[in-house]
Amino acid sequence: MPNLLVVVACLFAAANSAVRAAEAFALGPDSLPQPGVPRGELIQMPAFAGSTNFPGTKRDWSVYVPRQYDAKKPACLMVFFDGGGYSSTNGSFRVPVVFDNLIHQRAMPVTLGVFVNPGTVPGAEPGASARSNRSFEYDSTGDRNARFILEELLPVVARRWALTNDPAGRAICGISSGGIAAFTVAWERPDQFGKVVSHIGSFTNIRGGYGYGALVRKSKDKPKALRVFLQEGSADLDNLHGHWPLANQDLAAALKFAGYDHKLVMGLEGHSGKHGGSILPDTLRWLWRDWVK
Repeated sequence: MPNLLVVVACLFAAANSAVRAAEAFALGPDSLPQPGVPRGELIQMPAFAGSTNFPGTKRDWSVYVPRQYDAKKPACLMVFFDGGGYSSTNGSFRVPVVFDNLIHQRAMPVTLGVFVNPGTVPGAEPGASARSNRSFEYDSTGDRNARFILEELLPVVARRWALTNDPAGRAICGISSGGIAAFTVAWERPDQFGKVVSHIGSFTNIRGGYGYGALVRKSKDKPKALRVFLQEGSADLDNLHGHWPLANQDLAAALKFAGYDHKLVMGLEGHSGKHGGSILPDTLRWLWRDWVK
């Protein structure tokens, strides 16, 4: 029979470890509403259907407009894949709240947030569930998703709000498969997006994304004008598609080799947004650190 004191000590240590982990990923004041800070508006847009790049799909999306937005001054832009998770004000990321606080502090420019979910395809039979198109849209390499964003979605935004055309003022972000999707869009169209944030990005062999390390290395003589932030956790996935922590470290090593402006922040978390959400304010400060205020 195990020694009672040993059992109690192990339970106490496990409890302390859990508390430390929770504290490590606690949201700071920049992720919480603050008194005196102007609040932007999160506008739910009509469901987007009729895509030519992803025929038959329908998706929800929304746009955050900061209170400081002035139609006479084109705003910066940040697109978020899996947008519902990023726009929620009680989730891990709480982007509208973070934007409110950082824009007020002038730690980032006046920026519109576009939050777009992956498409779904209606069931083929009456009563059948819709099928998610997420992996095809997000994990695939190539420019199809970039064309969807640039040719179909953003023109709808630009009809209502003024957006900068400067790629240095346009960022794109995602988590997991959305993380590689964000990198893919910027990699394909650095003339449109100059900043990337990837949380626990799936740079593995789901649909060939493991090859980015080699592509980045081969761009050393002519690197693309990209600034890339990678967040990963040492307890992330290890499965038939690959090893997420190693894949992100490999991409970071390639970015360093080729001379890209980049940063990798490793934590202890697994495949979740807890770590990425807790450091999002500092991530955005780094991303926009040299923007003219």
